[in-house]
Amino acid sequence: MSDKPQGELVCNANDIKVKQALRILIGDYPVAVVRDSMGEIHAIGDTCSHADISLSEGEVEGCAIECWGHGSQFDLRSGQPLQLPAYEPVPVFAVTLDGDDVYVDVSNVVNGAPVHNY
Repeated sequence: MSDKPQGELVCNANDIKVKQALRILIGDYPVAVVRDSMGEIHAIGDTCSHADISLSEGEVEGCAIECWGHGSQFDLRSGQPLQLPAYEPVPVFAVTLDGDDVYVDVSNVVNGAPVHNY
């Protein structure tokens, strides 16, 4: 018998294609669950730190996601902006895979970025 992973079960890994993002809500908090170009799954705050725009609607390239509103890009591993106009990071959350189940723990912000309540 295995221990249940930390966080919330948010989707099946097969629900997310390579270079795709899925917007989910944990409670009322929007999270983008993203599969990068290498097939790795990440979870970040879904709202751009520059404007109130959903990042999950943006393009995924390499290990970054681009905000469709103004072109800011964020590193999926660190949450750091890679391109202006954003200069504040977005939160990056712990992701656990249990088989094909994807768990996201919004209480575990791995990059220390502030988590805004919406």
